[in-house]
Formats: sequence, C-alpha cells, structure tokens
Amino acid sequence: MPEDDLIDIKFRLYDGSDVGPFRYSSASTVDVLKQRIVSDWPKGKTVTPKAASEVKLISSGKILENNKTVGQCKLPFGEFTGGVIIMHVVVQPSLAKAKTVCQLVWSWP
Repeated sequence: MPEDDLIDIKFRLYDGSDVGPFRYSSASTVDVLKQRIVSDWPKGKTVTPKAASEVKLISSGKILENNKTVGQCKLPFGEFTGGVIIMHVVVQPSLAKAKTVCQLVWSWP
C-alpha cells in the first residue's frame, strides 16, 4: 500500500482525551474506525460504548456514515501531508436500552 494512501486519524473523546493517532488506508470504512474505537476504548471512562453502533463520528461538523470510506470523508482542502485528522467521538447508547430505563422510571410506584 503506498504511503500516500495512508491517513493518520486521532479520535477525540467526550472528556477531551484522545485515542490514537492510528494510520488507516483511505479505502477503510467509517464502520472499521468505529470498531477500532470500541476495541481500544480507554479503561475507567464513565461512558463506554458496547458496540460500534453506539458510536457516532463527527468530522468537520458532519456525522459520518458507516458505509463511507476515509478517503470520501477527507476535507477538500485536506491535501496537506503529515497532518493528523481529528474526529470527534459521541457515544449514544442504543434506543432499546434508553426505553427500558425510561419505562422503569415511569413504572416506579
């Protein structure tokens, strides 16, 4: 794989700490990035994703779609070399879990 095809990405968590940087091929999908975030999530955080589906990645103010590649998500002016792209990570627990908690609260006597 040519060196030019690799992109360095750092993930910024909700508390301002970072995971990475990691080097990805521009053909890697956003879903691959999310799986890496879940597997490398720092221990001891109050919010921890259980699956890649609970993770949202934001780059340049846009929520990235799972089927997009890293190359498709780069900024048009991101042609500079040697830079690290920072993506923000939002953890959003599954809706089913949130509904269960809400039902428990409302059904309390």
